[in-house]
Amino acid sequence: MAASPDIRAIPSSWTASESGAAKEALDALETYKKKDPSKVVVRFRAIGNAPIMRQNFYKITASNRFQAVIQFLRKELGWKTGDPLYTYINMAFSPAPDDTVSNLFKSFSTDGHLIVNYSTTAAWG
Repeated sequence: MAASPDIRAIPSSWTASESGAAKEALDALETYKKKDPSKVVVRFRAIGNAPIMRQNFYKITASNRFQAVIQFLRKELGWKTGDPLYTYINMAFSPAPDDTVSNLFKSFSTDGHLIVNYSTTAAWG
């Protein structure tokens, strides 16, 4: 019996491991969805005319997005949403708000701290 031209048979090697691959993918997705309860030490440093914070070391949940760090910094400084705030990692670049604190820490930590520089004006590219 000839198969129809638009219907193809799936190789048997694909179907045998299909349930295992689907389970592995679901397990990976569940692991990704879990919040990382560990904390990261973030050190804030003022640049230019930005006010200096009384305390500049804070522990922040590693699974948070960098946007949460920005909001926390605004709250600590008493700045409104419209007030200009520029943040940089290690005086080098401005991270995207959707970067995770964990990834930034793993890639750019210095002496066990994630150094976040902040300013009221653009300081670096």
